[in-house]
Amino acid sequence: MSETHELSTVETEPIADPGLPAHEPRPTDVDEKAETRAERQVATLFGLSTIFTLLFCVSYFWLEVGDEPDVILGLGASNLALGGFLGLALLCIGIGMIQWARKLMTDEEIIEYRHPGSSSNEDRDESVKILVLGTEESGIARRPLIRNSLLGAMGALGLVAIIPLRDLGPLPGDKLFHTIWKKGMRVVQDVDATPIKPSDMEIGQLINGEPGIFFEEDDEGEPVIEGAELQVEKAKAAVVIVKMQPDDITPSKGRENWGVDGILCYSKICTHVGCPISLWEQQTHHLLCPCHQSTFDLADNGRVIFGPAARAVPQLPLALDDEGYLIATSDFTEPVGPSFWERG
Repeated sequence: MSETHELSTVETEPIADPGLPAHEPRPTDVDEKAETRAERQVATLFGLSTIFTLLFCVSYFWLEVGDEPDVILGLGASNLALGGFLGLALLCIGIGMIQWARKLMTDEEIIEYRHPGSSSNEDRDESVKILVLGTEESGIARRPLIRNSLLGAMGALGLVAIIPLRDLGPLPGDKLFHTIWKKGMRVVQDVDATPIKPSDMEIGQLINGEPGIFFEEDDEGEPVIEGAELQVEKAKAAVVIVKMQPDDITPSKGRENWGVDGILCYSKICTHVGCPISLWEQQTHHLLCPCHQSTFDLADNGRVIFGPAARAVPQLPLALDDEGYLIATSDFTEPVGPSFWERG
């Protein structure tokens, strides 16, 4: 046992002659002009990478896409230019790094002893020294031309990640704060656009609704809103209309006149992750979201009483028009749907 232990702790020396050819210096090791020339070549490659990155950005904004795109050799000019310039930028950095390593970094064989799995403090200190030595031998500290041109090329590549973010679409501005609801707009059923009178509803009933403007026409008989815009506005402005005993309602300050004969109107969009909600419990006046079971008390200003939702479902103030139909007296006074970072 002791003999085996002694053998395992004996450090063997490396092979004196492992069969490697004799080390020969490179031209850049012995010729100062060759070293300078190689340094300029590497910096030129990094500089070209920066230029190609800038050309990528210019092509992104300059070349037309869409229904009538610019064409080069029968191919989409935008895709061809973006892919080509980005590829050349990365290629120049790669070639520059290879040239730097082959011609300018230290070119000597290094002997490394094998150590036990756990390193001692001395070994750790030695590792730090090796890292410092590697930094010194790379020449990055004493070759500012290469260092600065590389930093410029790598920094310019950051534009490649930032510029295409524009394709995510225009910024929403204040669109998340508002819907199409406005004063005097009728509340209609979402199936057949039928306007709603208080007498049409019974205690405990829920109706899915939307703004009546979706079905209006202009002076030429064309729809006011149509297509994709119609679907977006419908999704944001969807509501539920419920009727309960007026004595069961406990409105907060300022909302005393937001209902009509026990009829209240709330956003149909859950404030958790935006699921449509219309599961209505008549006896408890609770509105349940089917996605994550957030529960709102519509008799108490849409207050959250259960689930992950963090805020009450927004309420739409109601009134009656001259013909006795339900109308909105304004837009929602707070953003509908899930919370977002700009919301105060």
